[in-house]
Amino acid sequence: MYRFYVNGKEYQEEGDGKLLPFLRNVCKLKSVKDGCSEGACGTCHVLIDGKPMKACVPRLSKLEGKHILTVEGLSEQEKEIYVRAFGEAGAVQCGFCIPGMIISAKGLLDKNPDPSRADAADAIKNNICRCTGYKKIIDGILLAGKYLREGLPATPSYTWKMGERVPRIDVQEKVLGTGKYPDDLEFEGMIYGSALRAAYPRARVLAIHTEEAKALPGVIDVYTAEDVPGNVKTGHLKKDWDTLVPVGRLVHYLGDAVALVAARTPEILEEAKKLIRVEYEELPMVKDPYQAMRPEAPKVHESEKDNLMAHWHVHRGNADQAIAQSAYVVKDSFQTPWTEHAFLEPECAVAVKDEDGGVTVYSTDQGVYDTQQECMTVLGLPAEKVRVRNMLVGGGFGGKEDVTVQHHAAMIAYLSGYPVKVKLTRAESILIHPKRHPMDMEFTLGCDENGIIQGVKASVIADTGAYASLGGPVLQRACTHASGPYNYQNFDIDGKAYYTNNPPAGAFRGFGVTQTCFAIEMLLTKMAEKVGISDWEIRYRNGIRPGQELPNGQIVDASTGLCETLEAVKKVFDEHPGAGIACAMKNAGVGVGLPDWGRCRLFVKNGRVEIHAGASCIGQGVGTVLVQLVSEHLGLPREKICYSGSDTYSAPDSGTTSGSRQTLVTGEACIRACEKMKKALEGTDLSNLEGSEYIGEYLAKTDPMGSDLKNPVSHVAYGYATQVCILNEDGMVEKIVAAHDVGKAVNPLSVEGQIEGGVIMSYGFALTEKYPLTDCKPTARYGTLGLPKANKIPLVESIIVEKKGLNVAGGAIGIGEITSIPTAPAIAAAYYHYDGKFRTSLPLSDTPYERKK
Repeated sequence: MYRFYVNGKEYQEEGDGKLLPFLRNVCKLKSVKDGCSEGACGTCHVLIDGKPMKACVPRLSKLEGKHILTVEGLSEQEKEIYVRAFGEAGAVQCGFCIPGMIISAKGLLDKNPDPSRADAADAIKNNICRCTGYKKIIDGILLAGKYLREGLPATPSYTWKMGERVPRIDVQEKVLGTGKYPDDLEFEGMIYGSALRAAYPRARVLAIHTEEAKALPGVIDVYTAEDVPGNVKTGHLKKDWDTLVPVGRLVHYLGDAVALVAARTPEILEEAKKLIRVEYEELPMVKDPYQAMRPEAPKVHESEKDNLMAHWHVHRGNADQAIAQSAYVVKDSFQTPWTEHAFLEPECAVAVKDEDGGVTVYSTDQGVYDTQQECMTVLGLPAEKVRVRNMLVGGGFGGKEDVTVQHHAAMIAYLSGYPVKVKLTRAESILIHPKRHPMDMEFTLGCDENGIIQGVKASVIADTGAYASLGGPVLQRACTHASGPYNYQNFDIDGKAYYTNNPPAGAFRGFGVTQTCFAIEMLLTKMAEKVGISDWEIRYRNGIRPGQELPNGQIVDASTGLCETLEAVKKVFDEHPGAGIACAMKNAGVGVGLPDWGRCRLFVKNGRVEIHAGASCIGQGVGTVLVQLVSEHLGLPREKICYSGSDTYSAPDSGTTSGSRQTLVTGEACIRACEKMKKALEGTDLSNLEGSEYIGEYLAKTDPMGSDLKNPVSHVAYGYATQVCILNEDGMVEKIVAAHDVGKAVNPLSVEGQIEGGVIMSYGFALTEKYPLTDCKPTARYGTLGLPKANKIPLVESIIVEKKGLNVAGGAIGIGEITSIPTAPAIAAAYYHYDGKFRTSLPLSDTPYERKK
């Protein structure tokens, strides 16, 4: 018998086990998040006798007489202070790490009421955050310390208009852990589901023996491809991904699902999976794109004629001739690696069978309508029978665009009739969801004697892994943006992406541009040296300006602010002769002629305006943006506005949270709904509009790839950025200054958070992060990915550049992706100036950050 105390309540337990499941499942303390169960991420931090510890590590048998404190056990005053401090500091984005951060902060402040920034950073060194870049979390800790010492000041009075630094609308539920992610849901009679994954990267399934697993007490059922009610094939754009691999067909990577088990407990579930016997014919695997492109290579997908998944040839003018006639030419090869998103919340979905025979799926994803479509395909049901509701989403960064567990949960609920939870372990997550594409690139750049770009020619080879996912659009964006944000007209890039038996690659913050930007910006740095001008000067001379043509032919509008971002960093660049600098552009909106609708529904209920939009919030704060837009355009106070999370039954389809599009596209739709409602309010007040609704729609119309128009519109808007990296005497990154043109900052506090988080994410991409594969198998654990930690990061200074000219969404241009794009080449350029070594692959070699083997 073990006796211990949780939030002051005594517990006596006979059985042993880890503390984390005890707190979540027995005590029902859902603030304690399960991010990895490996002792690596820190989301499950609790105080044990006043010391911050990860709850996934200690066993109950080691807790005799100890006192455990979770966020639920904080005093009411402490709760109010942490909510205020973290909200005002802008410390909360996706929120999954935040209760653990609060616990580590309390552990510090209880012992050191007036800590330094370094103290605060050290206190959370074992808490990973993938969203914020830590700066604002540290701000929140210091502000909480101040409020604990001095008392809470009066609550600030916000107007909630556009441009105001308001706290996120979901701060309280994320700080206190009361907001629900899918893993926090419980239903009466809920069972658990999980898939048995492939034993080989490439093999033919000869037989699946499930009898022994089905006979295990507590097993509800074991399903195979024969049990799929609808189509076994899914896929975000291309239907090439097996829900369950049928007998006689190939598995394509180690993450493929072969059988699906439903059981009454997670423990029985794991035991049952071990009892399933699968007979395979192991086949030669395809390990990389160079093997994949050989004529004799095995086909990853038997239905395809070869392993080429996508091919884009983007060209304008005559690049060969322009380069041949250039005064200076530089050429080099570049390589960028696989990257794991490492969001803090592993994928999880809960599904319930409804009385009408359909299902409701509670999900963590980047597009509820995308998930609905995938589940409809698998179940063979119409849209009205498949309902999807976004719970809180613990980070995405592109990695939650494809379904991973949602369709499995929906299938089990539909076939069994039980409510079911399907959740990936961290090891499964690292294996299964699509990663950032590794790319090998060759770039040639020609300039005249003044450093003016004459032409660029390039080729890209990408490993798209086992499935298409969004590999085609990612390759397309890599190619269309490979020219950089510059004004010249001779451009030729050829890009190919190949299927392999590696984990799939798909969407990742930057969407292919992160890779090609590294190459073109490094060549510009080398070219500046050749011409004899500064790195800043060569970019300023070539920088695209309003009314000029991008290499894709688009004439850019008055909101184009690349040169303003360069001007914003010139002083700091000049003051640090060895600084590295890089620029970037990134589309906002899907673009290239594809339908890109934003939709928003305003509904008047109980004297308040409810905002409904099928736009997933993955931490970027779209709900807060929409509240500010409604307040701005209808003149309503915050208490009269209610934001409802994304779903498929009360919110219109607003497209995927991808392409930095929601603020612009759904924001404009929201404004249009407001305009309709504003007319209805003329001469009356809100109480007289009870039950009425107003729909706003906006189509971000663009021209398709290959358009024969002289000046096609590839994208409705572009964001622009310049970042500067400063090293200290020891070769460590001391500071990164990031200037971003956002058109209009709806919420500058959130914009800064996006910049800081994106910069630190790509700081890791440039220096420390690795996703190693051996024979198509990932070998990293969460703790060995090389993710940046709070006590090891540089200062990030964000500069918001606002420029009028965009005539939609109040001038706001999305910023989520571009924040990560120029960071790596800016850092690499700084090292080039530091030691003269021109590095062309990531993570950078021969730096103080290099991980020793």
